[in-house]
Amino acid sequence: MVTLPIRVYGDPVLNEVTTEVENIDGRIAALAETMIETMYEAPGVGLAANQIGVQKRLFVYDKGDGPVIVINPVIVESDGEWTYEEGCLSVPGLTWEITRPNAIHLVGFDIDGNEISVETDEFEGRIFQHEMDHLNGILLVERLDPDQRRDAKRLLRRQRLSLAPGDPDGLAQLLGE
Repeated sequence: MVTLPIRVYGDPVLNEVTTEVENIDGRIAALAETMIETMYEAPGVGLAANQIGVQKRLFVYDKGDGPVIVINPVIVESDGEWTYEEGCLSVPGLTWEITRPNAIHLVGFDIDGNEISVETDEFEGRIFQHEMDHLNGILLVERLDPDQRRDAKRLLRRQRLSLAPGDPDGLAQLLGE
């Protein structure tokens, strides 16, 4: 079992927009498997590639039915509103009530390169939106109102969350670079 450190609040990689996966190959499959193991070990229900320092547009998730890999996802439609307590592996130990669209339509590709189209709501829709935020360089803290954001940043500074040390050699090996 191979896992990688999860990047935490303050790591600049989390604020960068990821790039599309051009080729779905063995390296992407190996990356996805490592992401799944890392997500389970954390434990979490979703993990975007940039949370382990890889600037590619893919995420993995498991809402309880087994792991799923989504490559080059795009939310093409959203509707409604739903407020729910939300946390993040990159902001460990903290949660906030976040309002997001309730229903969404997501398209992308699976690990075999097949196009996927999922219309969902509530919890699964929230997972998709949260992971899409990561891929777009947006952290959960940025979804807070100004007062909550100020308090959250103060708390994060107080906790002295530091950057995850990463594993550039292991990551390069995983990606075949």
